[in-house]
Amino acid sequence: MSQAIVETNNLTKTYDGFTAVDGLNLRIEEGETFGFLGPNGAGKSTTILMLLGLTEPSSGTAQVCGYNPTREPLKVKRIVGYLPEKFGFHEDLTPRQNMRYTAELNKLPREEAERRISELLDKVGLSQVVDQEVAKLSRGMKQRLGIADIWMKEPKLVFLDEPTSGIDPEGIDDILNLIKSMAIKGITVVFCSHQLHQVQNICTRVGILAKGHLVAEGPIERLGRQAGGGRYRIEAEVDKVEPKLIESLKRVNGVMEVQSSGNLLFISCDKDLRGQLSRVIVESGSLLLEMKIEEYSLERIYKKYAREA
Repeated sequence: MSQAIVETNNLTKTYDGFTAVDGLNLRIEEGETFGFLGPNGAGKSTTILMLLGLTEPSSGTAQVCGYNPTREPLKVKRIVGYLPEKFGFHEDLTPRQNMRYTAELNKLPREEAERRISELLDKVGLSQVVDQEVAKLSRGMKQRLGIADIWMKEPKLVFLDEPTSGIDPEGIDDILNLIKSMAIKGITVVFCSHQLHQVQNICTRVGILAKGHLVAEGPIERLGRQAGGGRYRIEAEVDKVEPKLIESLKRVNGVMEVQSSGNLLFISCDKDLRGQLSRVIVESGSLLLEMKIEEYSLERIYKKYAREA
């Protein structure tokens, strides 16, 4: 098992009798791109604030990069980046000036800081606007600046809260590619978003929070099988569907159900049986035109667990 970069043990936060986060046990491993999901009010933001040392838990513990964020918040802040949904820059300063301010806060040597500022602004596509006031930049450009800004201190871990909100489709692709490049560099990414297709595109694992509880956690494929009753669903198109073919498929070990509609076969299995099923179809004398396994939709998974909570 990889080293945990985030680990919580019964982490709980209450406000005036209301429990925002309830006994959270979460583990995020180093190098992951982790999707942290949940409806508004589920407790995601409160969890992130506790992990950053910006609010204290009512009970339970957390470890972030080996530090206790409650007792050692400054050590956590030095190596963890955070891009909130509503971020703020000095609007009357340029991107370069804003990043110089960040460099000073992190006590980076001036020469190194200037080199890193130029490299990062170029990397995020802002090299043409480095000397414009931030107030004149689009939201997408400000998001790019936000990513460059948290990259400035070369963090081990970053929390990104709705980083593509309000951005045009082309800009979204650019932001997602930047997030992927952070992961390639070995930075652990915690990606919070309501855009589930984006999460499914870039995340290796997800956790779903509902009413302060972690109701599901793991790889999307495994959660999809659990949501589907532990079944794999395979769709096969053949030139003709005959009763003897259906009976032959039902006899394959692991097949749970076979249904047909026109020239399509819908086969439920307890594992991936595409190889065995293909052989049975060919040996039956039918022509196999296409076979595919159902891809698990994170949207369906999310709705199931959020509804049940």
